[in-house]
Amino acid sequence: MASSTIQSLGSLNKDSFVSLLSKLIGESKFVQNNPPELIPQEDRIVNHVLDSLRPYSTESGGGPLLINHVAYHSGRGNLIVEYPGSVPGKIVSFVGMHMDVVTANPDEWEFDPFSLSIDGDKLRGRGTTDCLGHVALVTELMKRLGETKPALRSTVVAVFIASEENSSIPGVGVDMLVKDKLLDNLKSGPLFWIDTADKQPCIGTGGMIPWKLHVTGKLFHSGLAHKAINAMELGMEGLKEIQSRFYRDFPPHEQEKVYGFATPSTMKPTQWSYPGGGINQIPGDCTVSGDVRLTPFYDVKEVMKKLQEYVDDINANIEKLGTRGPVSKYVLPEENLRGRLTLSFDEASAGVACNLDSRGFHVLCKATEEVVGHVKPYSITGTLPLIRDLKDEGFDVQTSGYGLMATYHAKNEYCLLTDMCQGFDVFVKIISQLEQD
Repeated sequence: MASSTIQSLGSLNKDSFVSLLSKLIGESKFVQNNPPELIPQEDRIVNHVLDSLRPYSTESGGGPLLINHVAYHSGRGNLIVEYPGSVPGKIVSFVGMHMDVVTANPDEWEFDPFSLSIDGDKLRGRGTTDCLGHVALVTELMKRLGETKPALRSTVVAVFIASEENSSIPGVGVDMLVKDKLLDNLKSGPLFWIDTADKQPCIGTGGMIPWKLHVTGKLFHSGLAHKAINAMELGMEGLKEIQSRFYRDFPPHEQEKVYGFATPSTMKPTQWSYPGGGINQIPGDCTVSGDVRLTPFYDVKEVMKKLQEYVDDINANIEKLGTRGPVSKYVLPEENLRGRLTLSFDEASAGVACNLDSRGFHVLCKATEEVVGHVKPYSITGTLPLIRDLKDEGFDVQTSGYGLMATYHAKNEYCLLTDMCQGFDVFVKIISQLEQD
């Protein structure tokens, strides 16, 4: 059965794939996700996928594919496509191929980001790696199933989703599909989230805690520094102390080596702002912003609680904080003034550590090794918050992808056709292995 599955599904139809991808990249300008200015219309992608699959669906009478177009916002649909198997409850799913993209400025690219161009093996344009290339790839898989109608024991499901790149508009994508229990049947088999890169299993991702540290001092003339509380100096010293405590309390975790994380948990500033003023004015306030990237072996809420405790303790003992020079200070007793740090958070998300003992992980590794020639699972502290939510809901989530990490969210994005061909082969081998269970 396994070998016949491979033979019937064959390899990727390159011409069909490139033709579909060309149509999808042609819509990428309209699915950029950066509200409120840019709100994607994912149905523009859905329509091309439907054009490919509808001829092989029960809806048209031309095939076995069951298609469910689910939209919670106008023009922003999700698409669930099912190829029925013969054994109830035996299922494998490919999920997470999202139909929105990050923004692209054509003036900064070497080629038009919003139309597909081909340079040898390179397929170029916004979304080729993340994630319209995967939308096209999994569409071709489901199309092949609909065309060849192999007698599978497993049901194969593809879930194309809206609104992955930006969550500021809630209730659009996979979170709603889960809430409405439209994906509950996928819990009985492995779920492969197809939205990473480099053809290897991504087995761990990071959590993210965006933070802002507002610093309050006292503005004064720089020639009379003893009468000021320098907010910038307070911010620098305060942040240094916060970081030191963070790295003491959340050091590299032993499981990070097991999962192959490139970095441990980190806390660092990425932005600095202040209201402005003359070069001869000591600033009275400023704001430092940044993020915590947290490996999934630490608890996000515990880290947020600790960060707040650090700030509270620094404020209570601000006289003990390091200063910068003989008149640098954070307290002016004669004016009853104390410098102060105020910490706030934006929406945080947790990372995920995939189950390395699951059937899904084992078949993905074996398929990858057979197709790519080697298997080397990896982990990064980039965020995929949606898959943590799925794991918490009881899904056996594994992740992979066939674009290029080097061009992820980057200018001059591209993927390689040969990598996408290998991705198709991996999917076929996954299905084939599960048929043997």
